[in-house]
Amino acid sequence: MIRVVHLTSAHPRYDTRIFIKQCGSLAKQYEVSLVVADGMGDEVKNGVRIFDVGKPVNRKARMLKTVNDVFKKAMSLDAEIYHLHDPELLRIGLKLKKAEKKVIFDAHEDLPLQIQNKTYLHPLVRKWAALFFRHFETYACSRFDAVVAATPFIRDKFLPINMQTVDINNYPVLEELGNAVDYRSRDDAICYVGYITAVRGIKELVKAMESVEGCRLLLAGKFQESAVEKEVQEYPGWQKVDFLGFLDRSGIYDVLSRSKAGLVTLHPTPNYLDALPVKMFEYMAAGVPVIASDFPLWRSIVDEAACGLCVDPEDPGAIAEAIAYIMNHPEAAAQMGANGVEAAKTVYNWHAQEQKLLALYAELLL
Repeated sequence: MIRVVHLTSAHPRYDTRIFIKQCGSLAKQYEVSLVVADGMGDEVKNGVRIFDVGKPVNRKARMLKTVNDVFKKAMSLDAEIYHLHDPELLRIGLKLKKAEKKVIFDAHEDLPLQIQNKTYLHPLVRKWAALFFRHFETYACSRFDAVVAATPFIRDKFLPINMQTVDINNYPVLEELGNAVDYRSRDDAICYVGYITAVRGIKELVKAMESVEGCRLLLAGKFQESAVEKEVQEYPGWQKVDFLGFLDRSGIYDVLSRSKAGLVTLHPTPNYLDALPVKMFEYMAAGVPVIASDFPLWRSIVDEAACGLCVDPEDPGAIAEAIAYIMNHPEAAAQMGANGVEAAKTVYNWHAQEQKLLALYAELLL
């Protein structure tokens, strides 16, 4: 059987995009292995062999030793196709090409654009780091066999670099989320699921809760900034927050099944404006009305599906008004939830993306 290896030095082993969606789909036709670096050991799960090269002690060790260890393990598996999921692995992708292997780079985000928005870096450092990485990314990806992009926007960026570029969007696996729970039986609660940061809108969201009555915020995820975590816990609105921490997939489904609205109010940074946030589509698939940032792309999705409301993500008052509308108009909100389910079933689901992924692999193996 043809061997396929996915490589990550930074993502968790059960990452939704890498393990659940891509490796799970490819395991239907190929012998699939996943190399990770989390210190949890080797295992076989869902038909995928997982190999652990050990957890790095810090970021520098990850960028140097761990990446080298990932390469050694990758070579020992002697696969036909290697699929890289982290920019720091680009350099070993070039080494795999020298070994006459087929290599795919999976661009989850526009990293040069992301670097430019890291405000904690000096402006000159941001500028030159982004410029260096863009040149190196272009050099490496022009030599790989294919690029997989997480959004059409990222696809269009890579097409001039590598014509074998395809967008594999992060739409949900409908079976994973189960059947949508009847809307009227849900708690008087809204939810946010995912990484928790200032730029993802946590400050405005907690502030919005100050003026929302009869409703709890179910907050599922990890704070990425300790100072922000301490700050928002001092807000009066925190008294209406149920902080659930990191949850596995079944825990996330439980939160979605209890919620009457799902928040995805990220700030209008360049790398978010053209993103396709997976949480928005998971909300839709679970029958949860969406309250989303009023970006042109996101509004086009929400309005076309009639599955929620769009707001200014930097205005706590606007967020509070949207929450209040959902809570005070249960029939309209239930219809939004039903519309989201229908849109997920017909358009925003993993099945069509799986077919694109399998077609790409089949073409590379001709």
